Amino acid sequence: MKKSRLFIFGITLAVIVLFSCKGRNKLINSWKITTVEAKMALSDSAKNVILKQGKLTFTEDGHVNGYLDGDITNGTYALTKGGKSLVIKDETGTPYPYESTITSDELILDSKEMKLTLKKI
Repeated sequence: MKKSRLFIFGITLAVIVLFSCKGRNKLINSWKITTVEAKMALSDSAKNVILKQGKLTFTEDGHVNGYLDGDITNGTYALTKGGKSLVIKDETGTPYPYESTITSDELILDSKEMKLTLKKI
C-alpha cells in the first residue's frame, strides 16, 4: 500500500515538473527587443535606448543577462503559471514581474509600465 502511494506521488511530481518546464525551454535563448509600448510617461530618447540596447539572454540554470531599461548582469529569473508569469531579478534582487507570452520566436513581456516584444536572435 505504501509503495503504491509513493509511486503515485512520484508520477504526480514528475508531471508537475514536466509542465513547469514547458515554457522555460522555449525561453532559453537570446532575445532582442523590437517593440516598446509605454503605458506610463516614457521619453522618445529612453524608448530609443531600450530599442537599441534591449537584449536578454536566458540560460538553462535560471540566470539572465542583458538590458531592459537598465543593465542586468548576473540576474535570475523564475517562470511560473505554465510560462505565463515571468519574474526577472537583477543582481541586487529587485524583482521585475511580467505577464509573459512565449512562442518559438517571440517573447512578449507585459508590465504596469510597458509592454515589450522581443524576437529570438
